[in-house]
Amino acid sequence: MTLVRIWKFGDQVDTDLLAPGRYMKGSIDELAAHCLEAIRPEFAAQVKPGDLVVGGIGFGIGSSREQAAQALKHLGVGAVIATGAARIFYRNAINLGLPVLVSPDAAKLQDGATVQFDLERATVRDAEGNTLAQCEALPDFLLEIVRDGGLIPNLKKRLATQHRASGN
Repeated sequence: MTLVRIWKFGDQVDTDLLAPGRYMKGSIDELAAHCLEAIRPEFAAQVKPGDLVVGGIGFGIGSSREQAAQALKHLGVGAVIATGAARIFYRNAINLGLPVLVSPDAAKLQDGATVQFDLERATVRDAEGNTLAQCEALPDFLLEIVRDGGLIPNLKKRLATQHRASGN
């Protein structure tokens, strides 16, 4: 059982907060170092691998910049759980191997709480195993993309499997 921290944010966390435009020309290291700094200056320096980002309605709204999801992934965020996520952000995140789960229970999750996250069961539980949030499970094909580390590794795996199956 691995315990992770919840980093809770409100509604309408946009892509400019996740990937500030003034750092877009720099490296992913530089961009990620400024992720969410306008609302939580300590976030990028203190987030740990596997931690959960929890948001409200409209998480990831704004531009279609995939760097918003890439910054979270680069920092090691284990998943985003939100009441609602912007469609482009959702798909960009999945394509990069970062799960985004929608849950009406997201508002109940407490900032700074230490929890267990089970992607397969789409649940967030407290240290004692009590369910704090039930999320909408990812469809199997999206879960496979996340497990493979993103769309490109997933496609490479599928193509290699097809290649072996065809005897080439």
